[in-house]
Amino acid sequence: MWSQRQGRLRPLRCGVEELRRRRREQEAALRKARREQQLVSKRLLRDETSEEAEEACVAVILGEAEIQQFLRLAQRGPEEKEREQALVSLRQGLQHPETQQTFIRLEGSIRTLVGLLTSNQALLQLGAARCLHELSHSEQSAVAEACLPATSYLLTYLSGHSADFIELCLYTLGNLIVESEAVRRQLLPQGIVPALAACIQSPHLTVLEALGYALAQLLQAKEAPEKIIPSVLGSTLPQHMLQLLQPGPKLSLGVAVEFAWCLHYIICSQVNNALLITHGALSTLGLLLLDLAGAVQRTEDAGLELLACPVLRCLSNLLTEAAVEAVGVHPQLRDERVVAALFILLDFFLQKQPSLLPEGLWLLNNLTANSPSFCTSLLSLDLTEPLLQLLSVSNVVSGLVLTVLCNVAEKGPAYCQRLWPGPLLPSLLDTLAFSDTVVVGQSLELLQLLFLYQPGAAQAFLQRSGLQALQRHEEVAQLQDRVRALQQTALRG
Repeated sequence: MWSQRQGRLRPLRCGVEELRRRRREQEAALRKARREQQLVSKRLLRDETSEEAEEACVAVILGEAEIQQFLRLAQRGPEEKEREQALVSLRQGLQHPETQQTFIRLEGSIRTLVGLLTSNQALLQLGAARCLHELSHSEQSAVAEACLPATSYLLTYLSGHSADFIELCLYTLGNLIVESEAVRRQLLPQGIVPALAACIQSPHLTVLEALGYALAQLLQAKEAPEKIIPSVLGSTLPQHMLQLLQPGPKLSLGVAVEFAWCLHYIICSQVNNALLITHGALSTLGLLLLDLAGAVQRTEDAGLELLACPVLRCLSNLLTEAAVEAVGVHPQLRDERVVAALFILLDFFLQKQPSLLPEGLWLLNNLTANSPSFCTSLLSLDLTEPLLQLLSVSNVVSGLVLTVLCNVAEKGPAYCQRLWPGPLLPSLLDTLAFSDTVVVGQSLELLQLLFLYQPGAAQAFLQRSGLQALQRHEEVAQLQDRVRALQQTALRG
């Protein structure tokens, strides 16, 4: 969840150093890496041509007798075509949860399916793999665990030559991984991480996309930070993932989306983000951000936001790392083009996907929190007004907009002079009338910073507002005292 600043005014005695200390404390709380609900899901891969051929066949719930009959035919049918058709009929029946439960209760059913999976006839192997895939899509963990005898063979086939078969095995493994800890406990010693690392060098985009899906499912396991992510970071996967996120003509949107989420889950674990930074994660993600901003200006492709979301989260969380704060932001991220690109994306989100606005603003907050150069870029590019236009979107967005403006104002008198009065004064009068206490608190904190560094702002504000907007809030007495005290300090100075 978003960590929100509680910006309440405190009793007088608050000088510049006290304000800075408070803001450091507030920023430390605000900039913790977010831990949102993860995207646990399952995918069903079905061959379009086979679906068309089976359109006339209505899948029915199978009982024990029918399942046994199909398994016998698949094993010992007199003709190969009859054996293949038996597996097609079984797969259709396994689309029903009732059939799945009956199948796993039937003694020897999984063993028979695994036997067909390991046969030397490619079409029977494929038919058995598709039956396992239907089982893997079940929402019942017992069904996933019943497939345990097949996992070692699915891993083995990842080193095969058929891209379609490898893709099917990867999606099946991904579905099984997310459903059961028992499956994951078995796959780890069986070598799933090295197997996935070998797959990432495939030239086939369909395989890479399926690999990204399976890896993402593995990285979301509750035990991932201790048992999985260290192995992933110790493999060649991170370097290859970053290569697949490099902008350019070879960049595949589907593949990039999957691996951007993988990177997000690794970063959120905070196991060893310094290693990712060493591998050039900040540079790659920064360039990808610029590329995305250019792409949304050239195309109406609705899929771009699917990539923008994890990229923004990755950058936001990496910027809070001690390794970044110690050495400074990467040169490619110091470029004011990054701020311009971010505002292009914010405008795109406003038009197409408003729910993603907080993602962009979270990154803008982390960029401006400790960087005067980014605050300067925001002001020199005249982006204050576009930022203020987002105040009407939602309370969450308003709070983040005001947080970014506080970051700018905190940098000192020169920055406050650029902010005030302009369109900021009427906007603050509006936000003080909000019912959301967080937004009001942020507005008051911004005013406090402006009054401190720009003493004339206090008088202008009081003349413009007549204090009408403040009368409904309990902070009014403290604010009036603060304004008068700041005015007296300015006169004495």
